[in-house]
Amino acid sequence: MLKRWEELPDFMRCGEVRPYWEALDKKRGQLAVKRVFDVAAASVLLVLLSPPMAVIAVMVKRDSEGPVFYRQERVTTCGRHFKIHKFRTMVSNADKIGTAVTVGNDSRITKVGAKLRSHRLDELPQLLDVLKGDMSFVGTRPEAVRYVERYRPEYYATLLMPAGITSEASIRYKDEEKLLSAAEDADRTYVEKILPEKMAYNLEDIRRFSLARELSTMVRTVFAVLK
Repeated sequence: MLKRWEELPDFMRCGEVRPYWEALDKKRGQLAVKRVFDVAAASVLLVLLSPPMAVIAVMVKRDSEGPVFYRQERVTTCGRHFKIHKFRTMVSNADKIGTAVTVGNDSRITKVGAKLRSHRLDELPQLLDVLKGDMSFVGTRPEAVRYVERYRPEYYATLLMPAGITSEASIRYKDEEKLLSAAEDADRTYVEKILPEKMAYNLEDIRRFSLARELSTMVRTVFAVLK
C-alpha cells in the first residue's frame, strides 16, 4: 500500500510530501488491513449488485448512443494513470465539447445520466477499479490528468495512496456541480478555488489516517447520498 521513500517517483520525493509519508509509514499495518477490506468488500458488493448494474447498463445503452462505460484517464498512486470505470452519464463525445469538470444543468448529461448522478449510481463500476488496486473505497478522488499537471508540490502527497470512491472532500463538495454552474470559467474556478479547498481536506485525511476515520467517512457518505 505504501512504497518506501526511495521507491517514490522523483517528483514526489520533496520536502512538502515527506511529513505525510512519515505519518503513513507509522501505520503500515492499518494500510494492509485497508487493502484486505477493499478486496473483500468490493468482491461481495459486485456479486450483490450485479443484477441492478446489468439493468443500469441496459438503460444507459437505450437512452443514448455510445458505450455503457465512461473510461476517462485519471491519476492514482505515485502518479500512475488508469482509466476509471463509470456508467456513462453524458453524450459519447462530451470530453470534446466541454470542460473536464461538470457543471449544474450541463447540457451534455443524458436523461438517465441525470438520475444516476443524483444518487451516485454511476460510480458503482468503480468497484472494479477497487479490485484492481487502482482505487480504494476511501481516498482522494482521482483527478483528470490535466488537473494533476497543475498540482502544487504538497498535493502530490495525495498520490501516496490509491484514489478513492469517496472522501471527506467528496462529502463536503457533493454539490460541486452547482457551485461551478455559476462560474464564468468553470475550469479556472475549479483549479484556483475549489481544488485547493478540497485538497486541504484530502491532506488532513492523510495526516490523520486511521481505519476508524475511514469507516466514519463511508457511513457519512451513505447518509449524504440519501439526503
